[in-house]
Amino acid sequence: MATVTKSSSDTERLLGADAELLLSHTCTTIPKERLHLPGPDFIDRIWAQSDRSNKVLGNLHRLYNSGRMAGTGYVSILPVDQGVEHSAGYSFSRNMDYFDPAHICELAIEGGCNAVSTTSGVHGIVARKYAHKLPFVVKINHNEMMTYPNKYEHHLYGTVQQAFDMGAAAIGATIFFGSADSTRQITEIANAFALAHDLGMATILWCYMRNSAFKKGKDYHVSADLTGQANYMGATIHADIVKQKLPELNGGYPAMNQNGESYGKYDERMYKELSSDHPIDLCRYQVANGYMGRVGLINSGGASGENDLEQAVRTAVINKRAGGMGLISGRKAFQRPRKDGVALLHAIQDVYLDDRITVA
Repeated sequence: MATVTKSSSDTERLLGADAELLLSHTCTTIPKERLHLPGPDFIDRIWAQSDRSNKVLGNLHRLYNSGRMAGTGYVSILPVDQGVEHSAGYSFSRNMDYFDPAHICELAIEGGCNAVSTTSGVHGIVARKYAHKLPFVVKINHNEMMTYPNKYEHHLYGTVQQAFDMGAAAIGATIFFGSADSTRQITEIANAFALAHDLGMATILWCYMRNSAFKKGKDYHVSADLTGQANYMGATIHADIVKQKLPELNGGYPAMNQNGESYGKYDERMYKELSSDHPIDLCRYQVANGYMGRVGLINSGGASGENDLEQAVRTAVINKRAGGMGLISGRKAFQRPRKDGVALLHAIQDVYLDDRITVA
């Protein structure tokens, strides 16, 4: 059974000056009553009505019913694909244990995660020891930084069949929406997700924006309107869960339509009625773009730095109160001693286990 180990007063302390802003907010943009919220019956209430097969439902059930948050409808996932994405030396120099794939799985287990997501190679080398102990989410595509000059294109590093053969519960993939290469990525991953569902695995999509044009004085890679549309695209190609960066601002579409430039389509009501500048309202817009919560939103924990614990708890509070499904936090957890990484993962999970922290 899920249990709470910290009180909401601990959360308030970690939120600091933002406690009142985040814990007392009520959304008046998209009401919570319009959403399909996470809960113990989420599979029966949402996925059992869909075209997902019984095998997919079984793996979703396994995902939702593992770790400390089992049976709540919320998920906490440990992602460790940075060895390819950022380089192994850069990622694991702070804690060399994580060059060894076994330590990645052990952190996920001790940290009470619902699943661990990493590369096909990392999963494969320890699959017989760990695939039955916690759900594997095999990340099948990656960007790499060995090509000179560096570029931003995700290509397949593993196959759906490999993930299935090693006993994975799900596959994961990234699409860089907005990039020059995005059409190939969309087609490639849509086909991979269809095959994964045919084999009975669930699907999780990293729905990231990527194009230098999105930096126009402000970084619109993390604007609610653009990331929200990326989520909608992810749901369209049958992602069962979408992963997204927490929005930090809004107005990506208007910014891209200045000085005679034309990009996409938008409606002013997106900014005046469906969202506001409040962090929870910005995140709620992301949730709404996942078919009003039918496709659950997990936000990423971000890079490791100062005040990691406080930042992770803040992100969890925003995601939960917006109607999201959980957090996927890697670098903040594995780029430190294991006991500290476990404590950080538990602090994130405690937000979702605390019934006093409600949907806004």
